[in-house]
Amino acid sequence: MTDSNRRQWANASSVPGHTTERSPLTRNADSRAGYGIYSPRHHDDTDDSGSSDDSSDTSSLLPRREDEESSIEAPASPTKPTGPGEDEQLSPKAILWIVLPMLLAVFIANADNSIVMATHALIASEFMALESSSWLFTGFMLASTATQTTLGQLSMVFGRKPVIIVCYAVFALGCLLVGSARSMTAAVAGRLLSGSVSAGTNVLVSLVITDLLPVREVASWNSYVNVVAVSGRCVGGPIGGWLADVIGWRLSFTGQAPIFLVAIILCWIALPNFKPKQKRPGQEADADKPWTSKLRQVDFLGSALLAGFLILILLPLEIGGSKIAWTDPRIGALFASGIVCLALFVVAEKRWVSNPLMPLSLFASRHTVVSYVILALQTLAQLGMMYSVPLYFQVTQKMSNTAAGAHLLPAVIGNAVAGILSGYFIRTTGRYKWLIYLATLMSASAYSLLLLRWHGQTNWIESLYIFPGGFGTGMAMSATFTSVQASVDRAHLSPAVSALFLSSGLGAVVGLAAVSATFQAGLRSTLESRLLLLDLDAGVRDEIIAKAVASVGYIFQTKGDVAKAITESYVDGLWYSHIVSLASSLLAFCLTPLLREYKL
Repeated sequence: MTDSNRRQWANASSVPGHTTERSPLTRNADSRAGYGIYSPRHHDDTDDSGSSDDSSDTSSLLPRREDEESSIEAPASPTKPTGPGEDEQLSPKAILWIVLPMLLAVFIANADNSIVMATHALIASEFMALESSSWLFTGFMLASTATQTTLGQLSMVFGRKPVIIVCYAVFALGCLLVGSARSMTAAVAGRLLSGSVSAGTNVLVSLVITDLLPVREVASWNSYVNVVAVSGRCVGGPIGGWLADVIGWRLSFTGQAPIFLVAIILCWIALPNFKPKQKRPGQEADADKPWTSKLRQVDFLGSALLAGFLILILLPLEIGGSKIAWTDPRIGALFASGIVCLALFVVAEKRWVSNPLMPLSLFASRHTVVSYVILALQTLAQLGMMYSVPLYFQVTQKMSNTAAGAHLLPAVIGNAVAGILSGYFIRTTGRYKWLIYLATLMSASAYSLLLLRWHGQTNWIESLYIFPGGFGTGMAMSATFTSVQASVDRAHLSPAVSALFLSSGLGAVVGLAAVSATFQAGLRSTLESRLLLLDLDAGVRDEIIAKAVASVGYIFQTKGDVAKAITESYVDGLWYSHIVSLASSLLAFCLTPLLREYKL
């Protein structure tokens, strides 16, 4: 595109007197080129004169006001991975050929999550550890949040393809460990291993798409990936439940290994060997350096400190109140150690490392931080709901694992539909803020209906109440992704996207821990009250409570008033858990006015 054409494009696209802020991704032609993959050109980010209401920081992350810019250049198209200097736009077919091999892994990984949601109670009950069932996904999410930013940086240094392939291989190994587990500890260890590389099935896929496409198109392509992910979640729950009923739950995990092997072969054949061509400020980037030199570019110190902070903060949320009392000194020690790790992480990123894992300037923008918090709250709310739904129908209607898992379908279908519609809306209008308002309100309406109507006798129409909850979260995911992508400079997009997925993972971990703790506390207290009314001895009451908390199957081993008391107490405990989801969505709605909508 010539300079004259650029000026014509800028004049035609400007609106006199309009003060909407323009995304920093549209500052110049180079910013549309694929970050660190296809574009051999360096993004010159020397003009940081713009100011922001969010912070006094003049970081390149903060966009300039449109009225402060003298001109806006036309976005350049992504370039092909055929060599430096080529500036031809990739066709949708070419992009699909790049993305398609990863979709198989996306499908299986999301089916895996749904399988765990549908069978976690059965797996934990086999090991007489129902009170620890949330560890099957809390452990996964904990490992995921601790490693995904590191994997994102590794893919910047070594290229996307090798990191993605290694992720798939390790994920498959984790599935084999779960399927062959002989204890709850071994099963959780397998989930930790798979979770540690789960970024290969979400973060890295989104980064590849972001590398290839302009900001308006990314939401649409991510919505297509989300359809595949939702399809996996739709299939995973019923199939996992069916396998658990007919053959056993183990095959639903060991059977994933050969499918991941196919995904590895397809990626090896079809995926280009993405190489980082661009550098972040202050980074010496050279795709042809030996691997030892590249390894020194990875911020292992920051990765270790961030992982330590996350584990030390989230671990007490999981074990507090169930494994050990909240007043136990060890809980305080874990929290304090986590704060120390966070402080050291901040110092390390600011002073000690040359290529920080997560530039602190990311958090100088209120807009970016609020986007992270909103997605975390929405994820917290939905994961809490997804935890409780299968358990609710198993207890109240004595459903099989297959039928109970099928009740998750309305929520996951809502995710897919919302992703497609919001992606289309963003692509055609360039607007995203009002989608977040709508998303949070729809989610809140779903959790309100669960509180009002799910009291043990739920018909098929009332079981659809979870649809708007899934719809709202799917819409929020597309809108917040666009919000972050529009608010940061291209040179910082990879860590910004990784941080967005980190916030979602944190929301999931905190949500599952909070919902599980709320449910367990509600179950124990209400069951204790009901058993007191039956005039049972203290020893008998304690035994009944311990067995009811340890295994959902214990309900079906009891009869009469005891069985009724346990069932009603389960319903009460799950009712309390919906309050957590409702509060999270309402808080996300209240934060939305703090967002600024940039012009795409």
